[in-house]
Amino acid sequence: MSGVTSLGVVLALGFFLGMRHATDPDHVIAVSTIVARHRRPRHAALIGVAWGVGHTLTILAVGGGIILLGWVIPTRVGLSLEFSVGVMLMVLGALALRDAIQRVGEGLAHAEGDDGVTHSHPHRHGDYVHSHRHHHHPDAHPHSSEATPLARLDHWLGGMKPYQLARPLVVGLVHGLAGSAAVAFLVLAAIGDSWWALAYLLVFGLGTVVGMMVVTAMVAWPLAYASGGLPGWQRGLRLASGVVSLSFGLVLVYRIGITNGLFGANPTWTPR
Repeated sequence: MSGVTSLGVVLALGFFLGMRHATDPDHVIAVSTIVARHRRPRHAALIGVAWGVGHTLTILAVGGGIILLGWVIPTRVGLSLEFSVGVMLMVLGALALRDAIQRVGEGLAHAEGDDGVTHSHPHRHGDYVHSHRHHHHPDAHPHSSEATPLARLDHWLGGMKPYQLARPLVVGLVHGLAGSAAVAFLVLAAIGDSWWALAYLLVFGLGTVVGMMVVTAMVAWPLAYASGGLPGWQRGLRLASGVVSLSFGLVLVYRIGITNGLFGANPTWTPR
């Protein structure tokens, strides 16, 4: 009975450790650049769920291979997986900066070229943002609100918008690849029994889903507040998320590629 109780405690601990794992800086930074594009905490929470599902899938796949099949991750492969996280953070940061700078440029163009009658400014159709010249007197739009690429895709997909969850799912998959070896080695050493270790990985993954869902909803709250009357602050938050993501990615790439010797003759790797 005490053995069952101990395993129950270990599994409960795995769930809470999974929630804590979701708050690792590289995880939060990556999803923040995605959440910055959304204004509703509910949508942000779904992004967190997608990230957690992707993370759990690779934790189970790679960790299960290590635990059940005895896979050995070579040093250079392990470093490459962690290096991919740095590259991904740089890409996410660059995309966020591009969007923020583009919005600032459109705002400046509007301020300089508005004649009070015919003008151009960015506006939104669902999650699709673009700009074109139009009149407000009378209010005439050159196209229907449904005549946008995302609106057509939304209609074709029945309004479920699963493609919006593709980016956080892929980000979660990459993060899971980079962290699965460390989690699997630690769990197998602590538990010993392969099937219980696999159950721990599953509970750990569920914890990351819940943890990231909470994190993304919290990140979205200031963005939702800013969208109500502080658009400048919202642009600033998006710009900041891009700068932080790009900078963190650069540091991670340098540490893995140069300090840990991924591109050298004698690489060193300790699963984290």
